[in-house]
Amino acid sequence: MAMVLLATDSDETAEETFAALSAPETSVSRVTRGEDVREVAAELEPDLVILDLQIGNMGGVAACLDLRHEITAGRLKPLKILLLLDREADIWIATEAKADCELVKPLNALKLRKTASALLS
Repeated sequence: MAMVLLATDSDETAEETFAALSAPETSVSRVTRGEDVREVAAELEPDLVILDLQIGNMGGVAACLDLRHEITAGRLKPLKILLLLDREADIWIATEAKADCELVKPLNALKLRKTASALLS
């Protein structure tokens, strides 16, 4: 079973993500604060972390960099990171944050499902 961790404080983004990724072979958990991502990722050991760009006071970029640091230091197992962006102009920030992939909102369920599947395979 694939484990996905979603970090967003947007109920709309959460609902769209849960609907797109709901499947018997996929489990999706959610945190609403960026500062909780590292702790929950260490506990759940997800295969994929989906980070919303804007998450309260610790956004997706900071959470992504934090996860990459923890993986490099050997404190977290390797995982894939998908960054959800607000606009096309933010694509460069996903590269700087070392995200594996990015999608620009509004989310498209089919595109999200295909992207998640590709990252998980």
